[in-house]
Amino acid sequence: MTKTAFNQLALATAVAGALSLVASPAFAASEGKDKCYGVAKAGENDCASAAGTHSCAGNATANYDGQDWKYVAKGTCEEMGGHLKPFKGQGKPASN
Repeated sequence: MTKTAFNQLALATAVAGALSLVASPAFAASEGKDKCYGVAKAGENDCASAAGTHSCAGNATANYDGQDWKYVAKGTCEEMGGHLKPFKGQGKPASN
């Protein structure tokens, strides 16, 4: 690999890494979002379970599990039937 090709690859890798951080759920919290427990459907959670049953987004196995969370607009969690802290059992999302 030439030095120029190596530099281009290094730059592309750095840019891809930076873009993945910007898309990360961790950055959503600073943009007017709350972690809301008990509102995520199976497979639609944003990150690890509070109970430690899984460590990734999209791995929730039950609808509205009180240990799984999803980012929602700040101030809307309780209106949706969720909680701002993990809890045992299933949430009861508000009907639309």
